[in-house]
Amino acid sequence: MQSRHLELSQVGIDFPTPKGPFTALTDVNLKIEKGEFISLIGHSGCGKSTVLNIVAGLHTATTGGVILDGTHVREPGPERAVVFQNHSLLPWLSVYKNVELAVKQTQKNKSKKEIRDWVLHNLELVHMTHALDKLPSEISGGMKQRVGIARALAMEPKVLLMDEPFGALDALTRAHLQDSLMEIHAELGNTVIMITHDVDEAVLLSDRIVMMTNGPAATIGEVLDVKLERPRDRLALADNPEYNHYRHEVLTFLYEKQKKVETVSSRKSDKKSSDSKKSNAA
Repeated sequence: MQSRHLELSQVGIDFPTPKGPFTALTDVNLKIEKGEFISLIGHSGCGKSTVLNIVAGLHTATTGGVILDGTHVREPGPERAVVFQNHSLLPWLSVYKNVELAVKQTQKNKSKKEIRDWVLHNLELVHMTHALDKLPSEISGGMKQRVGIARALAMEPKVLLMDEPFGALDALTRAHLQDSLMEIHAELGNTVIMITHDVDEAVLLSDRIVMMTNGPAATIGEVLDVKLERPRDRLALADNPEYNHYRHEVLTFLYEKQKKVETVSSRKSDKKSSDSKKSNAA
């Protein structure tokens, strides 16, 4: 891996509510090397998407900030491409035109031939050149996500941000896309940050798994280094003791350590409420 190029430092964010500010994140610190594949995992509402949106420039941190190659992230930019759970393709444009639009918007110095070659190259990466003239309504959900990934890659981003990109897909399609993503990552060596709820997906794909504590005021609880050799074969890993160790570590964090934290927090809240009632009675 090359030098570190992405850093989240003391990131926190508050959202206004009728009852006052709601602290969604606090003290999020993470340093990412170029070419790393990072997964963010945690229970619903723990701020995973908020972290991703801050890196994307879609949200502005209340405290701290994000540095990419020495530049403070303040707004969205083509060097940070996002793949959402919903493919978000323009329904009136063909597969080819959806990717072409992204290229034309971000790489205005390319000739028509260079644009076409580049679009086809990225569609080939996701095995979608056979459907380049089809509309989104004419292809499957998995194929739509492939096109969404091709569109993001065609922008030549420094960082690929993926918000549960396979969450709405059936298990077999999801497995095929995971394999494709591993192939693309191996070929391009791009930096990827992906949100997932799937423990097996996180272990299979990641160099590191970032485990978030439950909100409010969520933060990074633990970071697990996944030292499985690449390329990775899901069938070979099924009975691999090291793979199962990593899987166990993530499950333990999510379902035991977080449960203990919630229990302690609940007891403190109940005690505070009880003390308040006693004080009012007095």
